[in-house]
Amino acid sequence: MCENPIKKQKMSSSLEQLKKYTTVVADSGDFEVMKKYKPTDATTNPSLILQAASMPQYQHLIKKAIEHGKQNGTSIEEKLEATMDKLVVLFGLEILKIIPGRVSTEVDAQLSFNKEASIAKAKKLIKMYEEHGISKDRILIKLASTWEGIQAARVLEQDYQIHCNLTLLFSYYQAIACAEAGVTLISPFVGRILDWYVANTDQKKFEPLEDPGVQSVTKIYNYYKKFGYKTVVMGASFRNIGEVKALCGCDLLTISPKLLEELENSNEPVYEHLTESSARKSDLEKVTLDEASFRWYLNEDKMANDKLSEGIRNFNADARKLEKVLREALTA
Repeated sequence: MCENPIKKQKMSSSLEQLKKYTTVVADSGDFEVMKKYKPTDATTNPSLILQAASMPQYQHLIKKAIEHGKQNGTSIEEKLEATMDKLVVLFGLEILKIIPGRVSTEVDAQLSFNKEASIAKAKKLIKMYEEHGISKDRILIKLASTWEGIQAARVLEQDYQIHCNLTLLFSYYQAIACAEAGVTLISPFVGRILDWYVANTDQKKFEPLEDPGVQSVTKIYNYYKKFGYKTVVMGASFRNIGEVKALCGCDLLTISPKLLEELENSNEPVYEHLTESSARKSDLEKVTLDEASFRWYLNEDKMANDKLSEGIRNFNADARKLEKVLREALTA
């Protein structure tokens, strides 16, 4: 007797498997990447916009921003600031045509230690989006996880219902301060934590679940879920797909084009490692923070202190490089 043939199901890609448990975000300023991998959200920063600004397909956005700058300001510095703000909003607008969710737009790294200026810049960027018909619910304002950045986010969230993404986050205590401030989302940097341990300890290789960046994000996720915070965790800055897969189940993961491609081309199984039920069973204890204790814990964590200041310097350097390009165009 003949048996009925069984149709062999094609195994889903690792990326599709990951999307069942975690919201995938594109860590790129390249629109074609977003069209290809269909992330829910997207995030940009000065480094990504600097890369994209050198590509021919984005020159029309540069020209549009420069025209805006020329008409908004009397001094070259005022025109330059207007151009920079317009450019990040224009990139955000293009991204929002592609993705169904939210885009993160970063406040200038130079404002990382200025609470009031960060609040003013965030409100200005939101207003620019609203002038283009985009609701503030589709925007995350990205701020560095300094004490001042976190307190700016507290005001923006509570007084203006402006959602914030706290970036350059490397420590448990930065994460706790963000949750206490009621921010919408944090972006702990997994790969940069790994980089520090590889550079500063004798251990040069880590299995994914033993990776110090993965362990840091897992602890933060567990703390948030155990104590019922509304702030969600978006793991960022990955060095390999092992780190990504080890954080499957995290609220969101923002992934570079190279790693998105690796996940798309892989059929390796992906397992859920982070769950709310396991978080609630963790033995973590509630922590109370004020400004003095926050600064003390950050000072005592050499890795977090090093990587936070380095990250601010690097984002600032790329923003100034972008400014140089725009300044030359404005004065041509």
